[in-house]
Amino acid sequence: MKMRKSTQVAVGGLTSALCLLLMFMTGMIPFATFALPAMAGIVLVAVVVEMGRPTAAMVYTAVSLLSLFMCPDKEAAMMFIGFFGFYPIVKGVLERIKYRFLRIAAKFAVFNISILASYWIIINLFGLTEILEEMGTFGEFTLLVTWLMGNLVFVVFDLALGRITYAYVHILRRRFFHKAG
Repeated sequence: MKMRKSTQVAVGGLTSALCLLLMFMTGMIPFATFALPAMAGIVLVAVVVEMGRPTAAMVYTAVSLLSLFMCPDKEAAMMFIGFFGFYPIVKGVLERIKYRFLRIAAKFAVFNISILASYWIIINLFGLTEILEEMGTFGEFTLLVTWLMGNLVFVVFDLALGRITYAYVHILRRRFFHKAG
């Protein structure tokens, strides 16, 4: 079934507004720097399923640009832009990789390159050097521990995103929207 342009615009606008609301709340809720951008990214799952990757990419672009200006927590905005916003869009493409080892390696490569690039931008372009001070005092292993914890959180996020997508397509969509998945 071909989706009308007006429907795409309406759904794109509503999901953009919901994502921006979540991003705006990062300044109000402590420790929301990673949780709310992840939740905003999960909202894009419905756009990918219902409207396709091109529409989801437009929503991602709009939310990314607006969150840079509206989001009080610039680190959270960069986490959405650098990873949590685009990963739900590209996850389906990565899932098509035939060999499991290559699929997992590609996912980890996308995550690690995205996070490294995001933090490079946060520290060097935005000048938010206090992030380095906030990492705590694990001693000489601070970066290693932080990197390992980040990769562990990525595994959880990837699994959760897969299950949320499955639940949306096979349960919520059929039950509430009466569409075959």
